Amino acid sequence: MQGVSVEWNAKDLVFWSDDALLAVNKPGGMLVVRGGFDDSPYLAQVLEPAFGRVWVVHRLDRQTSGILVLARTAEAHRNLNTQFQEHTTTKVYHALVHGDPPWDERTVSFPLRRDGDRRHRTVVDEEKGKPSSTRLCVLERFGRYALVEAIPRTGRTHQIRAHLAALGLPIVADALYGGGQRLALSNIVPGASRGADPDQPLIERVALHALRLTIVHPITEEIQTFVAPYPTDFSVTLSTLVAY
Repeated sequence: MQGVSVEWNAKDLVFWSDDALLAVNKPGGMLVVRGGFDDSPYLAQVLEPAFGRVWVVHRLDRQTSGILVLARTAEAHRNLNTQFQEHTTTKVYHALVHGDPPWDERTVSFPLRRDGDRRHRTVVDEEKGKPSSTRLCVLERFGRYALVEAIPRTGRTHQIRAHLAALGLPIVADALYGGGQRLALSNIVPGASRGADPDQPLIERVALHALRLTIVHPITEEIQTFVAPYPTDFSVTLSTLVAY
């Protein structure tokens, strides 16, 4: 998906707004901030013509879809930055993984070190890694695949991807942490001939979606939870796994 020119409509991305905040369902494949020499459209660039200046508070990997909040004032930006830095927010992700976890729930506490190998990945490092914790829960099992809910208690780079890979449960289509094996109908039903091309991937990017985010509103001080529905590629993939 990287390098492909895509047109995004700002008003299609924003599903909640007020004078302080925008809540966005970011598509997989979209950059949150400008990407060096990559001239692809990034989130603020797409939003600002329609909504005015916005401040980025937190990020999602390019291929990850789901909920992001952006500040519309400097005051809201400072408030939200503090919440994310102090880990008082709650983030819930759903990931489709290769494998069948031998547990229903567990907490992973492998210490992680950013940029830990030649591929610049986040790696488990018992000596130099920073404390990292992710709560995992299996939501559905599909034989060789599973839908897992992940709640990170710390905010390390690529934390969920690195923790799942360390457990031998890499996220589907994650080329950096899991070999990038894509999921097509032919992977689910060997010899399948249904549809135009059974080898066409059902999902072509990291199968990770930021589903839910809970914050304290920077103006009203009310607890607010935003939920970003699954995008089409994620929901179609799950429906196909359920069907077969």
